[in-house]
Amino acid sequence: MGSSGSALRVCADHRGGINWLSLSPDGQRLLTGSEDGTARLWSTVDGQCCALLQAESQTRSLEVIGPELADTAPPTLCLWILVANDQLFSSSYDRTARVWTVDKGQVSQEFRGHRNCVLTLAYSAPKDLPQDPCLEAAMGGGLLVTGSSDDTAKVWQVASGCCHQTLRGHTGAVLCLVLHVSSHTAFTGSTDATVRAWDILSGEQLRVFREHQGSVICLELTDRLLYSGSADRTVKCWLADTGERVRTFPAHRHSVSALKYHAGTLFTGSGDACARAFDAQSGVLQRVFRGHTFVINCLQVHGQVLYTASHDGALRLWDVRGLQSVPPLPRRPAAKRSLSRLFSNKVACAAPVPLQPA
Repeated sequence: MGSSGSALRVCADHRGGINWLSLSPDGQRLLTGSEDGTARLWSTVDGQCCALLQAESQTRSLEVIGPELADTAPPTLCLWILVANDQLFSSSYDRTARVWTVDKGQVSQEFRGHRNCVLTLAYSAPKDLPQDPCLEAAMGGGLLVTGSSDDTAKVWQVASGCCHQTLRGHTGAVLCLVLHVSSHTAFTGSTDATVRAWDILSGEQLRVFREHQGSVICLELTDRLLYSGSADRTVKCWLADTGERVRTFPAHRHSVSALKYHAGTLFTGSGDACARAFDAQSGVLQRVFRGHTFVINCLQVHGQVLYTASHDGALRLWDVRGLQSVPPLPRRPAAKRSLSRLFSNKVACAAPVPLQPA
């Protein structure tokens, strides 16, 4: 069943649920966004809060490139914020996504076309797109992908604000999405219990992942492996390029609300207020982290420390030393495919999403 994790520190400065937790690229700062209308900047060296950022309304979620950019986030009710190429992208309940200039905090582009709130987004930079002279004008600013509760995802030309493609196929809200930039593929998870893969250039639906029995709440992409967390209380691991299911991770007592892959370990957060560490290759549950009182909304890992943030308003730090790789469990081999080389992958981030009831 896995051993119990040891808490290093509990940070209870927020007065509302924490909806997002982001780690700066240098690993020195964490940024938390809370329903108390604040964002807080934390040091990963000593776990102390080193800055308080006050907003005019709820801070739903934040994704930052560096700590110096934290105070540029616009004080609007946003579901998702990311910073890339010196631009800040936000999504909102008002059915729009926007681009803001980081230095002045002004809107430089607005994306309108969704028929309901925009829940999640991801950005593909110009350097990651085909270098085709015919497409240079359209894609010179990169592409923004948005997911909405109108059951669609859309691909936008950032430079012009025009809709490049509408990705239709889901029969429920698109709660989460991740991009595989080199293949120009978006993976979307939905309340219709499926994950779908799309070519963001052509808009073609490439494949459908169908085995979940509840809403797909979160996604994590690590090279050729896709992890999906669901309201059916499981995580499933898939071969991203074929849709073949590799493994299922059970043991959760409520919806799986957050995922993070790190150094051979899959960390999960759940509506049962526990975080868990699984050996990603074997599927063995190694450790359970208990202490939160409400759903865990987000996870980050830095060094030997796991950071969990919850709707209970607490940020908890856990010691993850001693997690060892476990030999894989016996599994019937797939036809014409070897899985042995697929489990040494680097981490990629999944978009934050609202929790769905079990």
